[in-house]
Amino acid sequence: MKYPDEVEILLVEDKEEDVELTLRALRKNNLANRVHVVSDGQEAIDFIFGKGAYSGRDINHTPRVILLDLKLPRVSGLEVLQRIKSDERTKVIPVVMLTSSKEEQDIVESYRLGVNSYIVKPVSFNDFVKAVTDLGLYWMLLNKPAF
Repeated sequence: MKYPDEVEILLVEDKEEDVELTLRALRKNNLANRVHVVSDGQEAIDFIFGKGAYSGRDINHTPRVILLDLKLPRVSGLEVLQRIKSDERTKVIPVVMLTSSKEEQDIVESYRLGVNSYIVKPVSFNDFVKAVTDLGLYWMLLNKPAF
């Protein structure tokens, strides 16, 4: 199977409803042409580092931004974040924690590990779409990447 090298956004989310809402919001506002979705932390690590099912993927083609859920199967979002930010090849990729957790310990630990932004998912559909739209506008259009 061929995987895209040019990924603008890597979405790491295990809840199908949140994946659909995020993709709908991004597409509605034409914010990302190439979104790759993975549903657990191990798959995210494999994608980012070209391992497992993604072996052979050119890891020099990094996403412009990673939208990362905190509570993931197999490997937690915090572990994924730690792996990204502790590797010289990937530490400059912007990572946005997009999660339902409002726990202070999750917020503090995410920033300690190097997250670029921590966003608590809004409950209502309209608020969720607005949050994803604002995220996309900032990270895809306004932010200047280090790479």
